[in-house]
Amino acid sequence: MTGRVVVVGSANVDLVVGVPRHPGAGETVLGGDLRRSPGGKGANQAVAAALAGGAETTFLGAFGPGDGAGFLLSSLAKAGVRTDLVSRVDSATGTAFIMVSPDGENSIVVAPGANSRLSLAGEQLERIAAADVVLAQLEIPLEAVTAAAAARRPGARMVLNAAPSRPLPEIDADVLIVNEHEAADLAGASAAPEELARILQRRAPAVVITLGAAGCVVAEREVAHLPGFRVSPVDTTGAGDTFCGVLAAALAEGRPLREAAERAGAAAALAVTRPGAQSAVPTVAEVAEFAAGGNT
Repeated sequence: MTGRVVVVGSANVDLVVGVPRHPGAGETVLGGDLRRSPGGKGANQAVAAALAGGAETTFLGAFGPGDGAGFLLSSLAKAGVRTDLVSRVDSATGTAFIMVSPDGENSIVVAPGANSRLSLAGEQLERIAAADVVLAQLEIPLEAVTAAAAARRPGARMVLNAAPSRPLPEIDADVLIVNEHEAADLAGASAAPEELARILQRRAPAVVITLGAAGCVVAEREVAHLPGFRVSPVDTTGAGDTFCGVLAAALAEGRPLREAAERAGAAAALAVTRPGAQSAVPTVAEVAEFAAGGNT
């Protein structure tokens, strides 16, 4: 069964440059060639939900004038994501500036532009009400996130990827996804991931803390650590977004959270072996074959 996922979030044109190392304060480092690629946490997650997760996926985001919007919408359409209800605003389309070091680690600065103007109304809220899972992040106004959560139908699940880290009021989410640093910020504590997950269950019934190569911690009725997959990373940009999109798609399909997290971990591991964000997202078949190989 294919589930229906609506992703409410950001879309950015990624400007990526390879660097020998990340610069320190006030330092200039010469990098490689500049590469432009489609990105944004919301758009990345929508591509992952559709392409790697196999879900019927709608993306709700805001775009400005110029060729950047067409560039991003084309990438979404190529992955099979519906974009018929996106918003058009008079601010520049979002842009992200990304440095990637030889070990695949990245540093990112985002100019949100149109993303900061996203609001939901009318048919957009109706599309959310028809979804099995609604997925949102924090590169858009909190008002859009809370509106999305309020619009979901009874029985549908709200998945919140609380990233990037920022002060967060109470939001009616069913599943909270954060990395270890975001978990510590949100919990206001420094502790082991399992303890952070328990603390964050005060905010949402289910919590997933991603740990990069070490896998993830899943907390629902019990807390479990799921090991990561052994790969040689090329670029970690968008790996967390791949994880979120595939997890949402698996939940929409009716899979239990732990199984959804296992599938999401396999997809994210594959994504880091390829450059880019959306360009690195694997297919459903690739994820299934990789997961079956047991490369943990």
